[in-house]
Amino acid sequence: MAGAHTPAAIRAVFSFESAKLIARLTRIVHDVGLADELAQHALAAALETWPDAGVPDDPGAWLMTAAQRRAPVAEGEAAGDADVGDDLLRLMFLACHPVLEPESRVALALQLLGGLTVEELARAFLVGELTMAQRLVRAKRTLRDEHVPFEVPRGAELEPRLAAVLEVLYLTFNEGYATSPGDDALRIGLCEDALRLGRTLAGLLPAVPDVPGLVALMELQASRAAARRGPDGAPVQLLEQDRARWDRGRIARGLAALARAEALPAAPGPYTLQAAISACHARAATAEDTDWVRIAVLYGELAAIVPSPVVELNRAVAVAMAHGPAAGLEIVDALNAEPALAAFHLVPSARADLLAKLGRLDEARAEFERAASLAQDAREREMLVASAAACSRPVT
Repeated sequence: MAGAHTPAAIRAVFSFESAKLIARLTRIVHDVGLADELAQHALAAALETWPDAGVPDDPGAWLMTAAQRRAPVAEGEAAGDADVGDDLLRLMFLACHPVLEPESRVALALQLLGGLTVEELARAFLVGELTMAQRLVRAKRTLRDEHVPFEVPRGAELEPRLAAVLEVLYLTFNEGYATSPGDDALRIGLCEDALRLGRTLAGLLPAVPDVPGLVALMELQASRAAARRGPDGAPVQLLEQDRARWDRGRIARGLAALARAEALPAAPGPYTLQAAISACHARAATAEDTDWVRIAVLYGELAAIVPSPVVELNRAVAVAMAHGPAAGLEIVDALNAEPALAAFHLVPSARADLLAKLGRLDEARAEFERAASLAQDAREREMLVASAAACSRPVT
């Protein structure tokens, strides 16, 4: 792999390979903490060797061999990778075992399968790096001390662990989906990792509606990836995206997975409902063809089973599209008092858009400016500032 010899590039390759490496090592040494240590030793060896020798054609095999040198691992058993997919799924269930606290399950799975660093996890969970490092160490120690088996649970043990697994799969998917195209191809690959694991899980649990529902949701969202940014890298809103750039193959797979989920007798779960919402967009040939009445109903069903200010904000937008901006504004106004949304720029942004549609331009400008002050993405902030300027009344 010519040209990828810098430490940053090597770490990027390791991030892509680490989940498979840790999964294979865990199957062999029966200790996820030790497996992670061995993987880190392999990274250290790569950082020492690859800058001069170059990244090998099969970096995963090289890293596995380097890890073997640090532990009494049987070479024939360790080198095999026929069960890598199953090992990754086992690793997911291991990280999401109920013996761990919920926040530890998500953090550990994102570290082991998503390749996130302690620093990245600390920022995501709003804790210090030392606190996060200690949390991860305790989680791995608990799994070892409790002799948690490296397996996919069956029967009555499955249900309490499945919700956490689905959550982690979706968080892993979103970690890749949030990456701007061209910024980090390996990080974007997390979407494919999550989808592959989701498909495997759906094959194992075909009668659980939210499993194919999550696969459908990820496929449908991934279908829009190429259209989410313009040529200059600026974000493009869903209704303004070039639908010719949507991946029709992914849409077909997503709709097929959704059909399987909706055909099951159990009530649809949150992922299936979100997939149904995404399907309304996917089926619309143009933005004007979108079935907003159906989307508003689906958001109402979603809010009933997973109440959330963010879901309510999305419902407000759908209601506005279906029944007019005044109806949507009434819902958004009720969200202004939500502490969880105080620093969320999408609330004033949505409110500004609705106010502008109602002709209340001075109020809209103030809300666009407030949204710009809260936005983290520089290009999105520029767009909000421009929207605020467009609300200024001409001087007469």
